[in-house]
Amino acid sequence: MRRYLYIAVFSSGLVTMAAEMAASRLLGNVFGSSNLVWASIIGLILIYLTAGYFLGGRLADDRPQAKTLFSVMLWGGFTVGVVPLVSRPILKVAATAFDNLQMGDLVGSFVVVMVLFIIPVTLLGMVSPIAIRLAITTPEEAGKVSGRIYAISTMGSFIGTFLPVLLLIPLLGTTITFISISVFLMLVALIGLGISQGWGKALVWLWMPVLLALFALLWARGTFKATPGQVVERESAYNYIEVIEQDGYTMLRLNDGQGVHSMYHPEVLDYAGPWQQFLAGPFFYPDTGLEDVERIAIIGLAAGTTARQATQVFGPLPIDGYEIDPEIIAVGEEYFGMDLPNLNAYAQDGRWGLFTSEEEYTLVAIDAYRPPYIPWHLTTQQFFQLVGEHLTDQGVVVINVGRSPNSRALIDAMVTTLQTVFPSVHVMDIPYTLNTMVYATVQPTTIDDLLSNYVVLRGDPAVHPLLLHAIEQTILFQQPLPEPTIVFTDDKAPVDWVINRMVLEFMLTGELEVLR
Repeated sequence: MRRYLYIAVFSSGLVTMAAEMAASRLLGNVFGSSNLVWASIIGLILIYLTAGYFLGGRLADDRPQAKTLFSVMLWGGFTVGVVPLVSRPILKVAATAFDNLQMGDLVGSFVVVMVLFIIPVTLLGMVSPIAIRLAITTPEEAGKVSGRIYAISTMGSFIGTFLPVLLLIPLLGTTITFISISVFLMLVALIGLGISQGWGKALVWLWMPVLLALFALLWARGTFKATPGQVVERESAYNYIEVIEQDGYTMLRLNDGQGVHSMYHPEVLDYAGPWQQFLAGPFFYPDTGLEDVERIAIIGLAAGTTARQATQVFGPLPIDGYEIDPEIIAVGEEYFGMDLPNLNAYAQDGRWGLFTSEEEYTLVAIDAYRPPYIPWHLTTQQFFQLVGEHLTDQGVVVINVGRSPNSRALIDAMVTTLQTVFPSVHVMDIPYTLNTMVYATVQPTTIDDLLSNYVVLRGDPAVHPLLLHAIEQTILFQQPLPEPTIVFTDDKAPVDWVINRMVLEFMLTGELEVLR
């Protein structure tokens, strides 16, 4: 029986961590995956486990029986599977509240969903203390047996960390992932009951997985979010992905949905957002024409909006697009016309992609930031030095940076960091949005050079109107450079401090980012 106890604690550890990882996706689909959300999930899960350890220890002394252990596991597994089904309608309300900035409903929904995890996680926390009590037969082996059980449980947790992220959620989705690990744990518990109590008594509890399957059939169907105009929703190892159509425009939204990451219209190229503003970057240099733009890299390709615009403006020049999520690339090809023969789409991290690239670029466009999702390793002095090594002598890096209505702290830090690497930095705010574009050039440049190039380009009928509009916006909405603040480095990049402040301001004021 002791060997099966080891199987039980391994399974319990696996399901505990898998449920925690799946909880982050369940909540991240609506509330995002900022470190504040992660901290809430991890902190509360640890509190629930603490309660489980305490209660499990007491129950182990009161009822040191195999039936106790496997009954706790059975109910723990069942309630794990119930959580996403019960929370699904709550999260749909939360998604609507997020879209409409009904902050009271939003916070309330988060609290309700986290409360739903109290019972299953507390029950799972009770497993190891009960198993230790059952496995110890003599005082002399208490330390050895306890250490072994904790080691086996932790190994299960290790497997449970990667299983939902790498396999179950991309393959099955969040809800079915919960149900799958739930049924797995219930089966382990039922087999344990059969071995210890007899198969007749174990079969009595078959109603639990059957009832859960029935609940799943009734409640787990349909889309996760009831967004008007939704075309498709998918879950990958990295994101909850949603494609929406409104008035002929196709839009890509990710995770909490606060921001449009790509847009597409077969007959329109100007989307009044940040994408076209990247195209103005090369023209900060004097006497620059269309033919001087030779190769572009896009870090944060998404569904290819900037790549499509650049191809229309500059012709079929080579474009290397780095997008860490291969499922987003697939969505771009399927729904956003991202079938450009001149576009090389790489499903990899942008910093690694640039590090391994042998190319030099006239323009490096970085569109991978949006609070609260800021990959800190793409904000540091060392990263921008790497970018500079891949720019031509007339090269420019352009970054789309978000801000809050009352804070430019992130922009100020980015400009300060860039100024340690590049001789000239320019800033412009995109009107009617909370987006700021930051331009940094390899050689010293001025806004006057951009203006001079605009005058020349405006007289050339071959120049695409989208480029002229982008340059106009850059000139009209130039901002003064900020006072120096912090320099982000690979050793110290407290991006989270800045972002947390912006998130808290968002929660307190309810201000909405219009466009990403």
